[in-house]
Amino acid sequence: MSKVAFFFVMLVNLYTVTLSSQIKPPTLVIAVLIRNKAHTLPYFLTLLEKINYPKDRISLWLRSDHNIDNSIELLKLWVEDVHDQYHSIKTNFVEDKSYSDETGPTHWSSSRYDNVISLREEALNYARTIWADYLLAIDADVFLTDSNVLQELMLKDFVIVAPLLQSVGLYSNFWGAMTNEYYYERSENYEPILYRKDKGCFNVPMVHSCVLINLQKLPSDHLSYVPQKIKNYDGPRDDIIAFSLSANKSGVTLNLCNEKVYGFIMVPLDDSDHLEYDSLQLLNLKLEVLVEQEPLPVNAIFQPFITLPPKDSLGFDKIYMINLLRRSDRRLRMNFCFDELGLEVTTVDAVDGKLLSGKDIENITFLPNYADPYHKRAMTLGEVGCFLSHYNIWKEVVQNGYEIVFVMEDDVRFEPFFRAKVERVMEELAVIGDWDLVYFGRKRLQEKDEPLIAGTEMLVKVGYSYWTLGYVLSLRGAHKLLAAQPLSNLLPVDEYLPILFDKHPNDQWKKYFPNRNLIAFSSTPLLLYPTHYTGEDGYISDTEDSRVINEPSPVRSDL
Repeated sequence: MSKVAFFFVMLVNLYTVTLSSQIKPPTLVIAVLIRNKAHTLPYFLTLLEKINYPKDRISLWLRSDHNIDNSIELLKLWVEDVHDQYHSIKTNFVEDKSYSDETGPTHWSSSRYDNVISLREEALNYARTIWADYLLAIDADVFLTDSNVLQELMLKDFVIVAPLLQSVGLYSNFWGAMTNEYYYERSENYEPILYRKDKGCFNVPMVHSCVLINLQKLPSDHLSYVPQKIKNYDGPRDDIIAFSLSANKSGVTLNLCNEKVYGFIMVPLDDSDHLEYDSLQLLNLKLEVLVEQEPLPVNAIFQPFITLPPKDSLGFDKIYMINLLRRSDRRLRMNFCFDELGLEVTTVDAVDGKLLSGKDIENITFLPNYADPYHKRAMTLGEVGCFLSHYNIWKEVVQNGYEIVFVMEDDVRFEPFFRAKVERVMEELAVIGDWDLVYFGRKRLQEKDEPLIAGTEMLVKVGYSYWTLGYVLSLRGAHKLLAAQPLSNLLPVDEYLPILFDKHPNDQWKKYFPNRNLIAFSSTPLLLYPTHYTGEDGYISDTEDSRVINEPSPVRSDL
């Protein structure tokens, strides 16, 4: 390229940048349908406020009807608080409590379908009438935690695009496949997309609950939620199916983008569910958000409506959480979890392996010839600190005569409906009577069957396992763990426990602990999981990422 041509291109680019900086952002209508969502509205509306997009370019369209809770009260409160910030807010709140043909607030009756179809079409036509550039159709049980979501989706330049939303299970806001009758079908690529093993934007047969429509594109004129408006429509009377078929028949693709987890979504209730189930879902979803992010924010006007459960110890003599002082981020996150779950927890300052000196471990004897099974190295100081942290709790249990305690580490994710499942496990243990330790979270290392304990539905006889994410310990179990004198033959705690319940594959190590009579079970399914797995973004190991003990232990000849 000649110098003249080069400078010409540079001038064109400079002019383009200068010109684009003078252009206002596209106008946007955000349309929301709300019914019986008082428990989610404080979080939904606050996150909506925090979206990084000029509010004077946003028109809000809000509809709420047939509520048996105070959804409308909260909506009015919020609209009054923010009405000066947005270009406009158009509302219609109907005080009717129920549809005449519904059996309950979670029942999708014919009247309810008709009303939802009508409202979604009204929102679409409203956005067209005011010449909006985009319409964001979003449900009130969606939490957009990425504040840049709108700008990023607009840059995709699709007619229809949706951000990936995750839930506490396999549910999301897209379908991977559709049956011949136009209903949901699981596809092979559904989970890789959902769990972001495959990243990008995907052409899918259905997006719903949070959908951005580019009304500047001519094909958008053919989109509709009303089955009767769609040529040769042969699907059910359903708003989202009608919308997807109107797109399909107009040559418009439905696109799902998952470069990020843009937010979360609650699983819709079916006819057999109660509204209380939705509140439990919200709790689980808030805990899920806490794995990666700060707690869901709440506008101060909603604080009087936010209630946390009273705290108890779930029937345990004590609940312990082990946390390093320097990991205040984990402590803060876990404390938020405990507030949400209503758990009274004692935080134990962990023994920090990075601060251990030779004097601190001079009275410890390491297991002769111990080598990590995977890395073929001696113990790390982090592993020593981890063992001593658990060991100190075992001593406290014995000293205070606690009958049953629950011990957890600070990097756990709670299984949905955690409290109810713990209570059920403990009821089954009370029937069994004879036990010492029960894993709530672990890494199973053998494929051998772990049979259910007779007379139970949530307990198995545990095999060789790693991790000490969380476990329940009896007083008798604590006595056994101490009686084996582990500081005389120290090895990592998640190797020590399987030795004590005699499921460890290394016979040489087991010889140093002749009384291997710990009675151990595991909950099934597990009730705790790690927040991050090895290799994932955000994974940090305070035991692995520390100095290895350099001094080898002498080999003893008395065995």
